[in-house]
Amino acid sequence: MTLTKELGESFERRFGHPAEHFFFSPGRVNLIGEHTDYNGGHVFPAAISVGTYAAVSLRDDNEIHAFSANFKDAGMVSFAKDDLKIRQYDSWVKYVRGVISELSKLGHEVPRGFNLAIVGDMPTASGLSSSASLELLIGVMLNDLFDFGMDTLSLVKLGQAVENDYLGLQTGIMDQFAVAFGQEKQAIFLDTNTMDYEMVPADFGDYELVIMTTNKKRELVDSKYNERRAETQKALEELQAVADINSLGDLTTEEFEKIVDHISSPVNQRRARHAVAENERTVLAKKALSEHDMKRFGELLTESHNSLRDDYEVTGIELDTLVSAAMAQPGVLGARMTGAGFGGSAIALVAKSEADNFAAAVGKVYDEKIGYQASFFVADIVDGTHAL
Repeated sequence: MTLTKELGESFERRFGHPAEHFFFSPGRVNLIGEHTDYNGGHVFPAAISVGTYAAVSLRDDNEIHAFSANFKDAGMVSFAKDDLKIRQYDSWVKYVRGVISELSKLGHEVPRGFNLAIVGDMPTASGLSSSASLELLIGVMLNDLFDFGMDTLSLVKLGQAVENDYLGLQTGIMDQFAVAFGQEKQAIFLDTNTMDYEMVPADFGDYELVIMTTNKKRELVDSKYNERRAETQKALEELQAVADINSLGDLTTEEFEKIVDHISSPVNQRRARHAVAENERTVLAKKALSEHDMKRFGELLTESHNSLRDDYEVTGIELDTLVSAAMAQPGVLGARMTGAGFGGSAIALVAKSEADNFAAAVGKVYDEKIGYQASFFVADIVDGTHAL
């Protein structure tokens, strides 16, 4: 049974009538370009086939009744459509409140209530952007249902505003952009300075991209994400005293090394070094993938992980164990953490001929060292958030 069919049946059981509309919103994997989106650099994400599904019907009153199969303990949550203050006890429904709140700031008032059921097949805390997937799902759904007329980029910015202004997390725009603008079998090469982007065929030839999830519990809001952002911002401000730059992404590694001593903190020097070098790696990776140079593409993935481990310090034992175990397997060209880090997921570029043995071998190493199991899957690259 498909998830959509299951969701439809669940909706009808809970609300006593069939759903009127269905929507799907993908997760995303970032091929390379980590912690560059808020540093004015390039990112290289793609929308993936695991994500979030919604079934919805309109109500004749002002109430919103919402249920998520992934958060059964939260039960059915009911609230008035103008009751938008964030609650400490809110779980997933804070994203529904957040989207409606940010829509109202733009002059888009939700005119009536609705019944909503959600299910996702993305591992929670996987670093595959379950939050951006949900934000765009709710945003696209309300935009469609109430004819707000918002274009895709406006919906992307709406999702980012939920993170930044409603939830207080200083994330960049990559996750929402990838979830919304994704195209089947295409990766998105995005310049976060200008929002110019280019679709690049995600053709890995005789290799496939295996996603490895740590299954470590983490929440981005509770992580050191904001701390890293503050560190690179401080480094940028000190460099701006001697260089005419708007972001760290404006510098080449060669230019950076000439002025790095103007950053007073050795820690912040390392943080900035990662941002500059990762931007360069992302440009090179786009070139390698476009030219089907899988060996070079894989090398850049591994270099990215090493930089995130040593200079940015956002990997941790779980991700490092997955990546080192992956690199020890036959037919692997490269591996790296993906997403914000501190847990979440990693990716590996694995020869299709070795893929069957890969997960078992890496999983065994991980289980022995970490004490619980990792998850492995190959995700298709798909279209962005849309009605079904």
